[in-house]
Amino acid sequence: MTDDCTLCGLPTPDPPVASDGVEGTYCCRGCLEVARTLDDPESADADPVDDLDTGPDDEDVDGDTAYLSVSGMHCATCEAFVEAQATDADGVKAAAASYPTETLKVTYDAEVADRGDLVDAVEGLGYSASARDADDEDDQSEVGRLLVGGFFGMMTMLWYVLFLYPAYLDLPSAAQLLDLGGLAGSYLLANVWLMATVVLAYTGYPLFRGAYVSLRAGHPNMDLLVGIAAGAAYLFSTFVVLTGGREVYFDVAIVVVLAVTVGDYYEGRVKRAAAGRLADLTEERVDEATQRTGDGLESVAVEDLRPGDEVVVTAGERVPVNGPVVEGAATVDESLVTGESTPVGKEPGDDAVGGAVVTDGRLVVEVGEDAASTLDRVVEVLWDVQSARPGVQRLVDRIAAVFVPLVFVLAALAAGGHFVTGAGAREALLVGLSVLVVSCPCALGLATPLATARGVREALDAGVVVTDASTFEAAPEADTVVFDKTGTLTTGEMRVLDIAGDDRVLARAAAVEQYADHPVAAAITDGATPAGDIADFEREPGRGVAGTLTLRADGARTAESPESAGVEVLAGNRELFAARGYRVPDEYAERASGARANGNVPVLVGWDGEARGVVVAGDRPREEWQSVVSDLAADGRDVVVLTGDDPEAAERFRDHDAVSDVFAGVPPEGKTEVVRSLRGEGTVAMVGDGVNDAPALAAADIGVALDHAALAADAADAVVTTDDLAAVPRVFDLTAATNGRIRQNLVWAFCYNAVAVPLAVAGALNPLFAAAAMTASSLLVVGNSARSLVDWDGPGHGEVENA
Repeated sequence: MTDDCTLCGLPTPDPPVASDGVEGTYCCRGCLEVARTLDDPESADADPVDDLDTGPDDEDVDGDTAYLSVSGMHCATCEAFVEAQATDADGVKAAAASYPTETLKVTYDAEVADRGDLVDAVEGLGYSASARDADDEDDQSEVGRLLVGGFFGMMTMLWYVLFLYPAYLDLPSAAQLLDLGGLAGSYLLANVWLMATVVLAYTGYPLFRGAYVSLRAGHPNMDLLVGIAAGAAYLFSTFVVLTGGREVYFDVAIVVVLAVTVGDYYEGRVKRAAAGRLADLTEERVDEATQRTGDGLESVAVEDLRPGDEVVVTAGERVPVNGPVVEGAATVDESLVTGESTPVGKEPGDDAVGGAVVTDGRLVVEVGEDAASTLDRVVEVLWDVQSARPGVQRLVDRIAAVFVPLVFVLAALAAGGHFVTGAGAREALLVGLSVLVVSCPCALGLATPLATARGVREALDAGVVVTDASTFEAAPEADTVVFDKTGTLTTGEMRVLDIAGDDRVLARAAAVEQYADHPVAAAITDGATPAGDIADFEREPGRGVAGTLTLRADGARTAESPESAGVEVLAGNRELFAARGYRVPDEYAERASGARANGNVPVLVGWDGEARGVVVAGDRPREEWQSVVSDLAADGRDVVVLTGDDPEAAERFRDHDAVSDVFAGVPPEGKTEVVRSLRGEGTVAMVGDGVNDAPALAAADIGVALDHAALAADAADAVVTTDDLAAVPRVFDLTAATNGRIRQNLVWAFCYNAVAVPLAVAGALNPLFAAAAMTASSLLVVGNSARSLVDWDGPGHGEVENA
């Protein structure tokens, strides 16, 4: 029985990695060094995710897990309702919803229910569930609601401006185009009622649905306040029309619905961009495996594998679960789950990582004790972090739970007070309606999404996609910026960096490597023209390749002479040369050892029984990395480099004055724990590229991804769309400016409510003026949000526009 790593939770080897002065046992040297630096790895486990409210606790629930996309959720009330709907279904053992990502995690009994049953359980009341993403359809539906509402809303307001407002303001009869007391007036009011009905019933449906759900779930929210305000104005006006009255407030209902719907649309666009739906990653998960039994090979579901079973993995296939290699040899690409760019040779006794891809050769892997895949662990960690509710959102939920009932109480008290003091029933009702209308959180609701939308647009111009509105709050507070190495501070692509030996080395290496299938071979063939064709090609997984050099049949010119034909050429490591009896001169052996010590991949090339040279391939640092880390450090932030590669590969970064710390040899789970531990010391931003970085990006207060991996982009709060690391500092400049604009909007919104609500309670505002005040407040927020945020031509990273 193996123990779990104290830092990241992965199984430890036998014996485990340990050291005097560092408590615990570890799976690798990287986790040990992280623990040594952070002093208290145990504290990391108690902090970020476990203490956050992520819905029902399903850690100990057995069953299959499904992730569904659920469109239509936009608050904590929706989460509670969707979870309740799911858990009421037969076979469902636990459910946890996340409205920021519009995702539902369901643990269920596959013998009782399937995914179709889960979808059916959640569908209804405006919620749409599917195993696939439905963002495009959802976006089209919202646009359609806005277009219909905008059209009929403008028609209604045109009637008000031309006919109703002049009558309400008691303008001279010559200025009034229509006598509201006649048949024409009744016809006009009927049209206004019909158009208002369309706006409320179609465009306002999500608002009223949200109000209903909040009542049913017992959690009053902003939708309830907006729905009652708009609904009260509509019902009051309908009653006036039916009883022969002429002063109606359909315009109030329409303004409320359209203003809030526009705000929700902006917010929804931001939210959908931030929805790290897990779909891309779950597609990479292995559902079936080839199991070796006494009767031969058979295809089985991965979930049916048990510890001790043996699975066969051939070239091009993904290792289904973690476990030791018991037979065969192969080169595997583990970059998806470990981030290490160098292909790794595997042979009996080595541990295979679930999720890695076999690039050549064949492996037989014994299923480990937990029958889990490292890729599955990445999925789980990502869900745990992304579905957790941030502190700001919890605060908003609490404010809504208090604010909404308070407004109703104020409206009731105001109406009752005016009635008791002598006002008529109609006048008292209008006072209560005015309080509801003027209290509608339109400006408050628009303050953040509109400023965020402006920030998103300016970020696009700067080559950055901001995918989560909370970025504008967290990024300016970042104390530490953590950079992944491979693909972030480096290009992430293997290239030939050095050549030593005979001038024929590179061309002959290209000749034999052109038939291989791994990143180093691609780097060599991209950097040279093959000396000729290869016959009798042999691949020795984990060691290298060999073949007999022949001249091209088509007579193509090469650097080789005819007598070079028929020569055996080797390209690989020391083990290959030793197995073939080839001598490796000390000069080339030392050159190869030095290259590997620097984190690069040396390929010995030889013929005629001797190594004739070395070709060194590696991942090059980005040209702009030094200026980027220097700029961030100059702003007072600590810069940390985090990598799954060996310490030698990160040495150049450790030597830079702007880099505070370097953690090397860290697996994906360890990266997440490093970020969590650093968060105990302040706000942390993580910059990464690659699927294995996704949990760390999500665990950070702000995640910034270079757009090379779909999942990394999904998990991040901001994505750099250009191949330019220099865009990273712009994220911090822009988010700081946007955060300042959000605060300006919120100050105005709260000041508006502080003035307008008392006036409405005092009866100094009728519903029409209350709606006008609400609209004016919203327009001011819109205008302030539309102003430019950052002058990218200014000094420094970007000059923030003054308020």
